[in-house]
This record gives sequence, structure tokens and C-alpha cells, in this order.
Amino acid sequence: MDKTAIDFYTRLARGLAAQFGSNCEIVIHDLESNDVEHSIVAIENGYITGRKLGDGPSHIVLESLQNGAKHTHDKLAYLTKTKDGNDRSMIKIITVGKIKEKYLTDAINEYLKRLSKYTKINLIEVPDENFDITKTLETEKKSILKYVSEKDYVITMEIEGKELSSIEFARKIDEIQISNSNICFIIGGSYGLSDEIKKMSNFKLSFSKMTFPHQLFRLILLEQIYRAFKIANNETYHK
Repeated sequence: MDKTAIDFYTRLARGLAAQFGSNCEIVIHDLESNDVEHSIVAIENGYITGRKLGDGPSHIVLESLQNGAKHTHDKLAYLTKTKDGNDRSMIKIITVGKIKEKYLTDAINEYLKRLSKYTKINLIEVPDENFDITKTLETEKKSILKYVSEKDYVITMEIEGKELSSIEFARKIDEIQISNSNICFIIGGSYGLSDEIKKMSNFKLSFSKMTFPHQLFRLILLEQIYRAFKIANNETYHK
């Protein structure tokens, strides 16, 4: 890569970092160089992973080089780590109630296993309560809020929310992960979610106007998250 090209991509990286904020690391590699072990020629917000100018490529770049130019395609929303070893991309799913049915538990574990290739999933179950509706929602709200961080992009699952196609959902996840470290999905119990939880939501999502058991719904959500990552990485699954 000649100096003119490097200057252009350096300015582009700086502009992208300014657009998407300090949580977005932009790295430019020179893969035409004979010195692949020192391929980084421009980097913005390198403190996120601890990388700097002159460092080598990530495992994703190495895989692309090994596959050859003809088989190279976009790699979106893949798992990487910060310099302290923490997962950069994480999805939390906070749900009300515990699943007891083995067939659901087995299916959920299967999708968690599949998703581990792309991201870290933190599945959190809070107790479902059996009071009157007002007290139940208030008690469940307090349990949910214990696990919600100020840095989370909160997506509440609500029947009144916006419906997305699987492709639109994949784009949504990709857009969020570019500018936010965590996505936090919240699935309510039998009475839904409290008004306070709904107000703090960054995006209200609905999969259908139909009503699903909330235990089954977490499996449906995991499958759609898995489908989203397959779509984002141009991998065979979605038809």
C-alpha cells in the first residue's frame, strides 16, 4: 500500500471513529506488505484492545489471508477481546422465571453453544413473583434492574414494539455493537414489564402480535440472534 493510500485510509479511520465514538476501534491493515507480522498502518481508539501501529493482524485477518482473495468476504460482529481479556461483544438476556422443561433447556443450551463462536451470551434468570399485578411488576422490576448497566443498549420485548424481519434484526444488532459494548434484551413475565422498565428501553421489539409463553420465547430470541450473526457473516443458514 503506497503512502497516498495509507494517508487516505488513515483519514477515513479518523472520520469513522469520530462518527461512532470512543467505543469503536478502527484498524487499517496493509496486507500487500511483505511484513504481515506488522500489518497495522493506522488505528483509532486502539486502547480498546491494546493494539498500536506496527502490531500484527487479528485471527480474523489471518483466516482471510489463508482463505485467499477469492474467498474473502465481510466479517461482521465477530468476537474480539479488550487488552484485559474481557469480551468486547456481549449480549445479556434478562428473563423472568426459570425454565424447568428439559426439552427447552436442551434447545437453549444448543443455541448458546452455537453462539459462542460469535459473541458471549449472558443468560440471566430472575424470580417470577405471584402477587397482585402491581406488586409483581414492582418486585420483578427491582430484580431486573440489578443486572442492567448504564452502558447497556436495552431492548425490551414488547407486543406493542416494532416488528423487524430477520435481516433487519441482523442489521440492528450489527449497528448497536459498533457503537455500544453490550446489548441487553429484557423478557418480562406473565404480566409483562413495568412502566419504568419500558421507559428506560432504547428499542422496543416485537416478534409478533401473537402471545408466546415467556419460557419458550427466550429460545425463539436465541435462535433469531444466532440467525442474525449467520446473516451478518454471509454464512449459510438463513433462507
